[in-house]
Amino acid sequence: MTSLGRLPYVILAANAILSGLTANLYLFIALRLRTYLFFVVSVLQIPLWIAFGYLVPIATRHYHLREPAPEAGVRVDAIAILVLVILSYSFFVRFLRGEGREAFRLSNELELAHGIQKTLVPPIHLRTEQFELYGRSDPSEKVGGDLVDALELEDGSTVAYIADIAGHGLQAGILMGMLKTAARTALLDAASTDARMVLPVLMDRLNRVLPSVKEPQMYATFAGFRLNPDGSVFYALAAHPPILHYRADARSEHLSTEQFPLGLLPVDGYSSAATTMASRDLLIVVTDGILEASDKSEDEFGLIRLQEVIARHATSSLPDMATAILTAARAFGKQIDDQTLLLIRRL
Repeated sequence: MTSLGRLPYVILAANAILSGLTANLYLFIALRLRTYLFFVVSVLQIPLWIAFGYLVPIATRHYHLREPAPEAGVRVDAIAILVLVILSYSFFVRFLRGEGREAFRLSNELELAHGIQKTLVPPIHLRTEQFELYGRSDPSEKVGGDLVDALELEDGSTVAYIADIAGHGLQAGILMGMLKTAARTALLDAASTDARMVLPVLMDRLNRVLPSVKEPQMYATFAGFRLNPDGSVFYALAAHPPILHYRADARSEHLSTEQFPLGLLPVDGYSSAATTMASRDLLIVVTDGILEASDKSEDEFGLIRLQEVIARHATSSLPDMATAILTAARAFGKQIDDQTLLLIRRL
């Protein structure tokens, strides 16, 4: 049996190479792949090392590999171990520097995106003669491009909207900021526009502007409201989840229109619809980060559970209702996307 310090040099080199490859494989799994692959690789190593140990004496005899003298073998082993330690450390440091630069870049990008979101999407809480509005956006770890905003016009009406940029990271955050700027610019002359056309005109302008400032695969879903001084409401959606109209008598309905998302394709025009709100009625619209929160069985939170939360908190203040919705969604499933909502109550 071959003992330590008596391995032929070729076998020693093969052993070192195999050990190095195994170590790098473990490191790669730790940084890039799923944890369970550690177990898979560990199990696969058992027959590999058994085969290696079985083949060493066979290869030694077949190729007439000579074992070094004990003293020479020990010296060679010691030198080889020292060289391998130095090389391994050098490769390890080089590898970590590369990964570290990437991690630092991603960390800075994430921090910047969070800063953009916090600055451009603060909570909104408005109260007019006819309506109370509350909007809030909680970014995920990845940071997307959710947006909620409201603007009071010169004629006494209010335009409020919620938008969701497809994608995550700094690009989505920047596009979200551009969308907010474009929307506010487009609404400067909205008071002179026919009330029913304010939202269609806004959506059409955004659909024309966004393609020139975004990547081809990016787009935005949109749900908007024009709240008029007489209490009437116009709404419009572009590929956004339905609006929940929860009435004071506990009846509810979903408001939806089928229209293309903003910035994806040229569209001939957008349209809006009207709804009537009685005193204490609620309009609730959320992004898919809330509706698509999933439990371990991949069941989604969905509109039905949202409606149940609203029913339990229909008389709560709008900030408390928003907190209840977000808490329920996160208790149901881990937050993996921005979670944004807009609540409107008729006074």
